[in-house]
Amino acid sequence: MQFRRCLFVAAVSLPMLSAPAFADIVVKFGHSGPLTGPAGHLGKENENAVRLALEEANAKGMVIGGQKVSFELDSEDDAGDPRTGTLVAQKLADAKVSAIIGHMNSGVTIPASKIYAAAGIPHITPSSTNPKLTEQGYATTFRLVGRDDQQGPALAIFGVQKLKGKTFAVIDDRTAYGQGLADEFEKKVKALGGKVVSREFTSDKATDFMSILTSIKGRSPDVVMYGGMDATAGPLLVQMRRLGVKSKVLLGDGASTGDMVRLGGEAMDSTVYSSQAAMDIAKMPGAKELQAKYQKRFGVPLQGYGYQAYDATNFFLAAMVKAKSTDPKVFVPAMHEVKVKGVIGPISFDAKGDMKSPAITIYGYDKNFKENAGWKAADMITMK
Repeated sequence: MQFRRCLFVAAVSLPMLSAPAFADIVVKFGHSGPLTGPAGHLGKENENAVRLALEEANAKGMVIGGQKVSFELDSEDDAGDPRTGTLVAQKLADAKVSAIIGHMNSGVTIPASKIYAAAGIPHITPSSTNPKLTEQGYATTFRLVGRDDQQGPALAIFGVQKLKGKTFAVIDDRTAYGQGLADEFEKKVKALGGKVVSREFTSDKATDFMSILTSIKGRSPDVVMYGGMDATAGPLLVQMRRLGVKSKVLLGDGASTGDMVRLGGEAMDSTVYSSQAAMDIAKMPGAKELQAKYQKRFGVPLQGYGYQAYDATNFFLAAMVKAKSTDPKVFVPAMHEVKVKGVIGPISFDAKGDMKSPAITIYGYDKNFKENAGWKAADMITMK
């Protein structure tokens, strides 16, 4: 999931995009993600990034297949819930949107992808990392980040080789994202000769972790890895330090946010590391420019996968231009041919819909580092 790095992002209520009068046709883009709940700030960021890209396209005035085109946005709240997500997916399909950016969470994106495939509507997730998503074989499914079977191993490599960990405890929140990431991490640790001395699980709504942490404390692992989001990772870390567990901590991208720093507080110390299933922001060629535009438009900074959501929108537009059509039946095949220089760097997809050669960045928390809420790039691994 790339979450970037501020302490709070307000939910901004914005009207639906209106079509300029010059347009011959109006094309609907869909977006879905958690706009409410613990991850609502991240879903809202993705929505706003899509909105910004479409506003820019409308301002330019686009001609596709000889027709003047304008764009509208239909954004729906999936609440980060698989059941709600499928209802929302069907709603977007019934609305006959031409392209969808979403969903944010793997556990929602996977069931929703089946509905989009049946409707013939392509979607690009800016943040879902579970490998199962693109292993289903749907021609309409794409992702703009690395997979858990790339991100998990990258975390394991860092834990064993850079942190010199020999014993590991692994915890996950039992979501498709958290468990998938933890499973891949565990496999790679064992392959590298590390020992997993404890494997525990909680839920994505838990607040009390003392039972599993007490069990882990008795094993004295060098490193504790948690697969889950910032809303649970922060309290878990606080309780871990309160209990006297001094292990180094590894987190996935779902927890590597400014909110994690706020929730973790002093417990973050200098032994907490996270991965991002994407390139380091400092090395993204267009990150600074987009950050400035986003801040000006919405009054808050980017902290998550808004970079990917913005690029996903523009990738769809490029595919439509190449195919000279806004009809998904016509432009979807072009999505495997298009190569775009995005904000995050070069973008192209393989036959499964996975991004080619994604970069996995490892960050370390440093309270003295003033940028990105204290998260500082420690390593970057390009996966093949």
